[in-house]
Amino acid sequence: MSATDSAPRGNRLFVKKSVEQVQRESAQHHLKRSLGKWNLLFLGIGCIIGAGIYVMTGNAAANFAGPAVVLSFVVAFFACVFAGLCYAELASTMPVAGSAYTYSYTTLGELFAWVMGWLLVLEYGVAASTVAAGWSGNVVSLLGNFGLVIPGEWTTSFVQAVQGEGGLTFVTGGGANLLGALGILAVTALLVVGISESANVNNIIVFIKVGVLLLFVGVGAMFIFNHQPQAVDNWTPFIPENEGGFKYGMPGIFRAASVIFFAYVGFEAVSTAAAEAKNPQKDIPFGILGSLIACTILYMMIALVLTGIVDFRELGVPAPIALAVDRMGTDWFSILIKVGAVAGLSSVMLILTYGQTRVFYAMARDGLLPQFFAKLHDKFRTPWIGTIVLGIIIAVAAAFLPIEILGDLVSLGTATAFGIVCLSVMYLRTSQAGLERPFRIPLGGGFVSQPVMVIVAAIVVFAFLGFFRFLLQSTWTNTGAIIAGVVLLTLLVMAVVKKGPKVWIGPVPVLGIFFALIMTGPLIEDIIVKATSGDPIPAILLGGYFSLGALIYIGYGYRNSRLGHGLPQIDDDGPGPSPQEALLHGVGDSNKPD
Repeated sequence: MSATDSAPRGNRLFVKKSVEQVQRESAQHHLKRSLGKWNLLFLGIGCIIGAGIYVMTGNAAANFAGPAVVLSFVVAFFACVFAGLCYAELASTMPVAGSAYTYSYTTLGELFAWVMGWLLVLEYGVAASTVAAGWSGNVVSLLGNFGLVIPGEWTTSFVQAVQGEGGLTFVTGGGANLLGALGILAVTALLVVGISESANVNNIIVFIKVGVLLLFVGVGAMFIFNHQPQAVDNWTPFIPENEGGFKYGMPGIFRAASVIFFAYVGFEAVSTAAAEAKNPQKDIPFGILGSLIACTILYMMIALVLTGIVDFRELGVPAPIALAVDRMGTDWFSILIKVGAVAGLSSVMLILTYGQTRVFYAMARDGLLPQFFAKLHDKFRTPWIGTIVLGIIIAVAAAFLPIEILGDLVSLGTATAFGIVCLSVMYLRTSQAGLERPFRIPLGGGFVSQPVMVIVAAIVVFAFLGFFRFLLQSTWTNTGAIIAGVVLLTLLVMAVVKKGPKVWIGPVPVLGIFFALIMTGPLIEDIIVKATSGDPIPAILLGGYFSLGALIYIGYGYRNSRLGHGLPQIDDDGPGPSPQEALLHGVGDSNKPD
């Protein structure tokens, strides 16, 4: 393409890639439309079931919801459904080997693309660190079955979570999770030399992951049947009384939802399979809804069994399922479950670390990050320098940060990214109404005047404030309502006076944004409350992370953006599949386009 195709248009911060260019790229890389609705359903289940259920369920039960973590999965389910449908429409409109970063760059512009790329660090890179923490816990537990003991200071993060009367607090210790860091470095080495995890290998790993969990539910249910009084005691009360803040009660259920939201990371990869679906309009909703429903039911059963076998207050460990199978007292079953968990988590670490290197490859290709992230090795044809740098950073995070903080960062980044995807759908429907969309989000929608748009935004904002006031008993909502009212009233007056063009609004993306707020709100409030109560570590980490992102964009990305300088876009999709394709098919060559 010519440089003029990608020359800056309008505000420099919101310069966009052209939809036409993205569609030209997809036309050059045809994918076979070979996936039916059942293929998509099972692909979805394989993508969703990963580290979250192995790692975060115990943390959510122990620290926030108790046995009622079962209900938290239902809340997280709704947060995923609407975002998934929005993701599917974007994927069918622009079926490129990309990610939410590409969609944001095309619909909302460079600033949003940078924010999305930086959020995807949480969804992939920090998620890999979280998986490493859970992986090390399962390895330690497995080795314990054979009498091998690894010193605690080698498997305990430098920052540690401590459960007290007021909830979780974070303190520094003298150890570091070197085992988890070693796992990440091993995965990094494999990615540098070009590991090829084919679709067949990926299918075997999916079978192991799902099989391990089904075995746990089946054998665990029999154990509970034979120990009914113990299980009833563990489940009573089902919703523990609130002990202040987000520690149990109704606030705890929603705070736990923001934690176990991590268990659904990966479902959006189903949406990107719109380019491979035989009948995307019918099959994509079936695949998304069906896989989310199936996994939610499985997760709820796992949570019931887990909290029935072990008192929920004891589940705040990196390997809660391993703890539960140890309590059953069956050695062969314990070893089987742990071997399956280690194998499954190893694959997840590989794919998440790969996904992070691929996102940074795309950003470096666009000039938003230094070019060494896109420099390919002469022999291996992998972005080796960027992979090594990211591997070291991810390993350091795994060694020094506890699973509680890492999991929160993943959920925060993922939920925010989903909200941006929902916003992107409405923007693209407004600005590119005539685009061909093989899949359209259900429940309709239409063009409304800008004053009506402000009124809809007001409904979402005040519903969000009401949620905090009446369900979470938050004390800041009155002040928030006053501020929101002033801002919204100002926007309404401006919209009436300006009389701008109509905008497209639909119930699905609006609900997607609302539930994204529901996922992020309790988490952010908890971080703020901790900071004001003398526990600033989570706030410092989060604030430092986003400040670093802003400095990198201002200092490098803004100055070196190819679109910002009117340079032509690079059509090369890079080595290997996209992050979403890797989740679907594995890190191999079997899914490359014809």
